[in-house]
Amino acid sequence: MMDWIETNKGVVFPWHCDFNNHMNVMHYVGKFDEATWHLFAQAGINRSYMTQTGIGMVAVDQHIQYFQEFLPGDLIVVRSRFREVKNSSIHFAHRMYHFGQAEAAAECRLVGVHIDAESRKSIPFPEHIRKKLEQLTSGKK
Repeated sequence: MMDWIETNKGVVFPWHCDFNNHMNVMHYVGKFDEATWHLFAQAGINRSYMTQTGIGMVAVDQHIQYFQEFLPGDLIVVRSRFREVKNSSIHFAHRMYHFGQAEAAAECRLVGVHIDAESRKSIPFPEHIRKKLEQLTSGKK
């Protein structure tokens, strides 16, 4: 399986926090979403690919677990990896860490589907994207 790669860094600003003074769940989702696009770019799924081909990617399943809080001023690192590639979908995961710590503070597992942007229907990955996803999923270069 692919090694975890760094896909996002950030800081928790006071406006990310709720009345409990910890980062609100909507900002975890936002930071994981930003990491998704960096992960997809590893396989060639980026804005250029999508606009030139009329292809889109949509999330159809998402599960988040929270293990530690993030407070204002905390530094965040997100690491990600592909877990499984199928005909028109990809399973992947993100882990969010406090900067400099080895234990994940949160984990998000998702399933993304490759779609025709006009019909909004799933379509198979083209061969070059599928091969790259399979390489990345298996951890082979």
